[in-house]
Amino acid sequence: MIMKQKKIIAVDDNAVILTIYKNILRPRYEVYTASSAAKMFVLMEKVMPDLILLDVEMPEMNGYETALVLKGSDEFKEVPFIFVSAERDAKSEMEGLNQGALDYIFKPFVNELLLRRVETHLSLINIRQELKALNTSMNKIVIAKTDKLWKIQNAVLSIVADLVECRDGVTGGHVSRTQKYLSCLIEKLLEKGVYGDKISSWNMDFALPSAQLHDVGKIGISDAILNKPGKLTDEEFEIIKTHVKIGVAAITRMEQATEDHSFFRHAKVFAGTHHERWDGKGYPNGLAGIEIPLEGRLMAIADVYDALISARPYKKALSYPEAEEIIIDGRGNHFDPQLIDVFSKVSDKFAEIAREWA
Repeated sequence: MIMKQKKIIAVDDNAVILTIYKNILRPRYEVYTASSAAKMFVLMEKVMPDLILLDVEMPEMNGYETALVLKGSDEFKEVPFIFVSAERDAKSEMEGLNQGALDYIFKPFVNELLLRRVETHLSLINIRQELKALNTSMNKIVIAKTDKLWKIQNAVLSIVADLVECRDGVTGGHVSRTQKYLSCLIEKLLEKGVYGDKISSWNMDFALPSAQLHDVGKIGISDAILNKPGKLTDEEFEIIKTHVKIGVAAITRMEQATEDHSFFRHAKVFAGTHHERWDGKGYPNGLAGIEIPLEGRLMAIADVYDALISARPYKKALSYPEAEEIIIDGRGNHFDPQLIDVFSKVSDKFAEIAREWA
């Protein structure tokens, strides 16, 4: 494979210096010369250099001014350059480096040293470009693999959640619907600025999908109780209530088996608090008001609404208006008043979701 020669533009108002550049560099590089900054910019419309050797002391536009133009240009800001100057003091050298130069070479220069420094910088530039390309390629691979893995994990968790709901005599659509109710509520909350700071701190890639595990604890409840056609006894209801703690324990075990806890942290909150009530009469911990995490207060609305419109072994499905009325009547006792105020503005969308995902 034949490697293309690197392109270098040498800029100096002294024709002798330009000739020296040609003699030193042309055996190894494609060399172009310009006697002023203006001519350099004209040349760069046709030739994009890999490196510029830029004289500092030039009439009309000096090297520092030229560097500012290069750095301020979208087209040329990434082009590397080296200052070459007769000013041999540390202040001038520091100013040049502060302008973004790769190096600062003093005149008169030793030909072999100039060539060696050019070679070194072009090699470093090439290595940086290769590393950047490799990093971009690796990032794409990692993103693709992470996305694939996440889709697999999400599919498995969704199936687990669907199986749990099917044991409860409910179709797997409950999982999809409650997630979409939550998404609808959250979108309107953000629009209205209600609990916006809290919601904005969540990673929605984890928060919403994790809600599908809110009833995973039902896997530990017997079919005889879950599918009982009549009213539960007090003892049976106490057993049903244990699904919350069973679910939290199961999610905790999953959390301990993974390094990334963000998903399961949200899942535990949804599972552990969606049966709490605003008035403190819920379970398992009798939390009240804002003691209940926002995830639990949101899921309470989504879960109860979907339970009301769904047929169960012990009841018929209510109509959407009937379910809406019950939810709104729960304002301030069962549900967070601010959330119900927002729910009332999106209840029609809840009904649309329920119809679409029936």
